[in-house]
Parts: sequence; C-alpha cells; structure tokens
Amino acid sequence: MTEHGEDSQNPAQIRRTALYLTLAQVPEGKVVSYGQLAEMAGLGRAARWVGRTLSQLPADTSLPWHRVLGAGGRISLPVGSPSGDEQRARLRGEGVSILNNRVDIQRHGWRPVEHSG
Repeated sequence: MTEHGEDSQNPAQIRRTALYLTLAQVPEGKVVSYGQLAEMAGLGRAARWVGRTLSQLPADTSLPWHRVLGAGGRISLPVGSPSGDEQRARLRGEGVSILNNRVDIQRHGWRPVEHSG
C-alpha cells in the first residue's frame, strides 16, 4: 500500500461519489430511473445498488433523490410512507405530474445531451 491520495478512497466510496456527482446534475422538473442513473454514473447495471444507496442518504441531504424513479417512471416508495409522500410533494412542487403513481418519462425524463466531436 502506498500513502498516495489515490488509495485513500475505497471502491465503494468511489462508486458512491460517482453516483452523487451524477445525481446532483439532474435538473429541477426532470427525473431519471435508478438504472439510467447507474449507467450515467458509469456503474453499469446497478439499479438495485443505486436504490439501496439512495435509501441510506441522510434526511438533510441536498441531493435531489426525489428525482430518481423506478423503471418506466414508477414511483417505488409506497403511498402514505413519509419518504414516498415527500417524494411526490417535491416532484409536484417542481411541476412534475404524477398519474397512477407514475411520471410521464417522455415529458419529464432527463436526457443529458451527449457531447459530440
């Protein structure tokens, strides 16, 4: 083991950092799925890991966790649960419409522009 900075972060911390940096970029009024967020963060097919990791965020986090949804725009947090109610309220506050516990991905899905050239 060397004492250089590269070794100070273990792989789990590096994954979390990549996830948080990517999540922080999701703009107001837009949503992504767990799987999409995992891919954008360079984590491959890690949708479940993303869900677990986000569920462990502190209550006072400034990260927009509420903009992350299940596949097809489904809100995975139960109706009536404190976090589920908060997620729905925050999304509605950003102008995101929720119908039958789903968000219209065509309308509200975040598709960052790929850099070309």
